[in-house]
Amino acid sequence: MTERVQEILSWYDGDNPGSRTNIARLLNHGRLGGTGKLVILPVDQGFEHGPARSFAPNPAGYDPDYHFQLAIDAGCNAYAAPLGFLEAGADTFLDRVPLILKLNNHDVLHDEKDPLSSVTSSVDDALRLGCAAVGFTIYPGSSAAQTMYEQLREITKEAKSKGLAVVVWSYPRGSDLSKAGETAIDVVAYAAQIAAQMGAHIIKVKLPSSHIELPEAQKAYQKHHVPIETPAERVRHVVQSAFNNKRIVIFSGGAAKGDEEFFDEVRAIRDGGGFGSIIGRNSFQRIKEDAHKFLDTVMGIYEGSVP
Repeated sequence: MTERVQEILSWYDGDNPGSRTNIARLLNHGRLGGTGKLVILPVDQGFEHGPARSFAPNPAGYDPDYHFQLAIDAGCNAYAAPLGFLEAGADTFLDRVPLILKLNNHDVLHDEKDPLSSVTSSVDDALRLGCAAVGFTIYPGSSAAQTMYEQLREITKEAKSKGLAVVVWSYPRGSDLSKAGETAIDVVAYAAQIAAQMGAHIIKVKLPSSHIELPEAQKAYQKHHVPIETPAERVRHVVQSAFNNKRIVIFSGGAAKGDEEFFDEVRAIRDGGGFGSIIGRNSFQRIKEDAHKFLDTVMGIYEGSVP
């Protein structure tokens, strides 16, 4: 085990040895194993956005096996998906890539302004499938946030007691937030803090903009001269907000975008001290050859072999 991985694990000293072992599984697997960086393939978009929106750009993605194989061949640290996709391939791809079972999901057939994801699987399902971790989405800012926090508290307690790692998707959204506010620097940093306070081992947030949503936060940023002008500075502030860099914070790839724009975002995450990326649509919506080339570049940026 590398010194960097040992350092990261030391931040979780109060945790169950089983949970720390599974954090180590995630950190030590794949091309970036041992570096302290993570690139995770998440494929919950079929549930979250619908099959055609998710997989029509690359029809091979309708097959659950495709995503297992993509994560394995690309050297990802882990593969995350809802129950159905993992059940469809966990036995075939046994122990070839660490798995993260997404325990709650939300569809867009009734896309309310204050979302509440449904719990669609369990910690015991994750154990049955040999997963290293469970994943759970919260929407800070939603009127249903308190319900999600209570659900997450119980799931986190159970997962840790059974030796699993906990990954929290913390996505601000709700009727009191503007669209720009969902990725505002103050709101994203707040979302990272909430996930850390809820006991997350790994926190997933969106890359923040320089917009500040909350008037009281605006005063604090101005008074204390918090640097947020560049993307790297904003990443640094978000990671700082998760227990002064002592929680693993990774950043969503978001909607499909051009390669150079995406690679610049990855450089900002690297330069700002972020721990990596969780990249769904920008990976699996490409044909396999292009996805491998794309992920190869992303990992090269994180490991330093690509400028």
